[in-house]
Amino acid sequence: MPLLTDKTAIVTGGGRGIGRAIALAFAREGADVCLVARTRRQLDYVAAEIRELGRRAVVAECDVTDLPSVNAAVANTIAEFGHLDILVNNAGGGEQRKVVGQDDPVAWRAVIELNLLGTYYFSHAVIPHLRKAGGGVIINVGSGMGHQARIGNSSYNAAKAGVWMLTRCLAMELADQAIAVNELIPGPVATELTASIFEPNSPHPTIPGEWVKSPEDVTPLALFLASQGTKGPTGQSFSLARRPL
Repeated sequence: MPLLTDKTAIVTGGGRGIGRAIALAFAREGADVCLVARTRRQLDYVAAEIRELGRRAVVAECDVTDLPSVNAAVANTIAEFGHLDILVNNAGGGEQRKVVGQDDPVAWRAVIELNLLGTYYFSHAVIPHLRKAGGGVIINVGSGMGHQARIGNSSYNAAKAGVWMLTRCLAMELADQAIAVNELIPGPVATELTASIFEPNSPHPTIPGEWVKSPEDVTPLALFLASQGTKGPTGQSFSLARRPL
C-alpha cells in the first residue's frame, strides 16, 4: 500500500526545486496536494503533473509572509480536500551575502519574514485542522546554516536558526495532540536557484567530502517523516548533509 494513501498535504514553495520534488513524491504515494507559491504558472505545471499521477491538486498563489493570504490558502485546501494531514514548510531562501553594517536592513528583514515568519504563519493556520483530523505532521525545511554561523549571511542564519527553535517549541506544544513537528535539512541541492553554483550529483566545490544532491534525493527523508504517524519522531532535526552540523 502507498505510504500516504488518502492523505492530504500542503507544500509551500511547491512550484519548483525541492518543493516540487516533495509534492510529486507525496502524490506518487497516494496523497492529494495543495501547492503554494507566489508564481501561479509554475504551480499549474506541477499540479498537472500530480493529476497525471491520479491524485488531486489545488493551487494557491500565496505570499507566505502575508497572514490573510496564508489563511486563504489553508481554507481553500480544506474546502477542496475536506481535511489536512501534512504541512511542508519549504518556502525560503534569500541569502544576502553581506556583513551587518554593509547590508540593507529592509532586505535583512525580508529574509527573516520569508523563512521564519512564513513558517510560523502556515504552522499557525494549519494546527487547528491537524487537531480536527486527529493528528498530523509538520515538516520544516531547515538549513545547516541554522545550526552554524557564517560570515555574511546573518539574516539567513538567524532565520533558519529560528525555524529550528520553532520546530522544537511546536513539537513540545503539540506532542500530546498527535502532531509531529520535525526539521529536514537537505544539505547542498542543485536547483534552479543554485544552477550557477552547483552541479547535481557531484562533489561540492568548496566543502570537502560534501555531495551536491538533486531535489529528488531529498524525497525519501520527506516521505519517512510524513508517514511515521503518532509513533514517529518529533522535535528532531534530520540532515542529509555529509558533515557535522
